[in-house]
Amino acid sequence: MLQEFNPVVDRVTLRPETPADEPFLRTLYASTRADELSQISHWSDAQMAEFLDMQFNAQRTHYREHFPAARFDVIEVDGQAAGRLYLAVGGEGINLMDIALLPEHRGAGIGGALTRSVQTFAAEHGLAVVLHVEETNPAMRLYSRLGFEVIGERTFYKKMRWVS
Repeated sequence: MLQEFNPVVDRVTLRPETPADEPFLRTLYASTRADELSQISHWSDAQMAEFLDMQFNAQRTHYREHFPAARFDVIEVDGQAAGRLYLAVGGEGINLMDIALLPEHRGAGIGGALTRSVQTFAAEHGLAVVLHVEETNPAMRLYSRLGFEVIGERTFYKKMRWVS
């Protein structure tokens, strides 16, 4: 079913990840952790790189083991890699596993437009959309504006659901 998902967002396209995307995906992942890791002043650059590498690999392995039928897409803006969108269908509906954009593309409405496209697709199929987000993530406000409601908590994460 997810293979049918084809959002219409100005200048934005999705394409499946390939092994050649891994360097970009590592850079993207590091950018999502930059604020958090800027608080750690006692690590060397090598320690920081090792930590990011370990965390990227752990996340990648987790996603692929727990969501083998998921859709792992690269978000392109004007034909250039700008982010990632990971979706899976599960018992609760569509799991918006991950949406991330490079810093220069954040705040431009791309994430919101893609999330609304996922909501439209879910509504057309009679499904809810579920996601997990860190409570300190600015995207929390976006998800609330888009009608997602907090339905659970785990450590630093809020579980949110949208139902049409």
